[in-house]
Amino acid sequence: MSGNNEQLLARENEFLSSAVRIKYFDIVIQKAQGALLTDADGREYIDLLASASATNVGHCHPHVVEAIQEQAAELIQYTPAYFASGPEVESSQRLAQLAPISGPVKVAWGNSGSEVNDAIIKFARGYTGRQYIVSYTGAYHGSTYGSMSLSSVSLNMSRSMAPMLPGVVKLPFPDLHDRLPGESESEFVERMVAAFKLPFETYLPAEEVAAIVIEPIQGDGGIVKAPQAYMEFIWKFAREHGIVLAIDEVNQGMGRTGKWWSIQNFGLEPDLMTVGKSIASGLPLSALVGRAEIMDSLGSPAHAFTTAGNPVTAAAANATLDVIEQEHLLERSAKLGPKVQAYFEKKREQYDFIGDIRFYGLDGAVDIIDSKTGKGDEAATTKLIYRMFELGVIIISLRGYILRFQPPLVITDEQLQQAFDAFDQALSELAAGKLSLPEDAANIGW
Repeated sequence: MSGNNEQLLARENEFLSSAVRIKYFDIVIQKAQGALLTDADGREYIDLLASASATNVGHCHPHVVEAIQEQAAELIQYTPAYFASGPEVESSQRLAQLAPISGPVKVAWGNSGSEVNDAIIKFARGYTGRQYIVSYTGAYHGSTYGSMSLSSVSLNMSRSMAPMLPGVVKLPFPDLHDRLPGESESEFVERMVAAFKLPFETYLPAEEVAAIVIEPIQGDGGIVKAPQAYMEFIWKFAREHGIVLAIDEVNQGMGRTGKWWSIQNFGLEPDLMTVGKSIASGLPLSALVGRAEIMDSLGSPAHAFTTAGNPVTAAAANATLDVIEQEHLLERSAKLGPKVQAYFEKKREQYDFIGDIRFYGLDGAVDIIDSKTGKGDEAATTKLIYRMFELGVIIISLRGYILRFQPPLVITDEQLQQAFDAFDQALSELAAGKLSLPEDAANIGW
């Protein structure tokens, strides 16, 4: 469809529901390659978002494009709910073998991260015969009713849609932002463990809990890593009480943290794991991966879909796995992450509005704060991301005051330096009071 940004967005506004897009910048993405985007006005941007961590191997990677084209010419779709295809057989085997789970492992396909996070509820309940599911504040697990019921990152994910799925109990995520003044990490973990235990000691029988669902590193909650001691505690608690420990790797998996899976940063094995987004370079494919005895606890068609695991998306998944392995993207993520962290740490010495900096490979967050109060500064953050957009860099905010730094893992050193140059300018302008809020600032972000 022809037209510039303004024309296309005006046309879309007549027909698109306000519920389906989180607003940031008024652009229409026309094409993309690697870590570069081009909008409908022909303007280029360096992408520090990677389509919400859904294009970890970069946009339109030639190997992935070729795999999609070749498969589309041979067989686009025959429902995996009835028959297998060669690409699907290969991708299920490869994904099971990559899972950080010992013993026999099996896979169930979905079309989105939301669907496979719903699947956690299905399979955990089916396997244990129990009803309750424990999840966490700050979590984003998806937008279907089950995954939305597990989530706790935006009131608009529950407003006007109650009742949500019953049997879900939310506990406070151990976010180190929430430490009390003078509280050490060990004291904080002790307090969070006590908060975890409280429901189990007062109204939630452990023997009736099917699963604990957690993002070891919360994505849309702010790129926040749970403390090691806390993760070890819940892992042990789940084992002791026969509870399924389920890990959401949709945002943080597929090499994002410098390892295949974020849980590998903790040295712990989950029982179930969900994968999506970058698994097929952004095509609609996701998977629940887990211990075979759990995955075989339900019969068909408990989790059968017409298109989930179809030949084209499965071919894209195989090609994506090839690229991560052959181009050593885990190592590249692990190498570049500290480089970006060092850049922002140096800038923090210059600017007192830069707060906590968190990087786990090319998976990072930078807090923009009010230097007088130490609290997150949403207005300053919005000014900053909008100025970066004007300078040709796409970066968004989380929780209003956190910069989300998740570029494609193939971003070049030159592109990274260009992003740094833009930050140099935008940060200095923010410090000098030269930046102003866009007119629609109140509508920007989660």
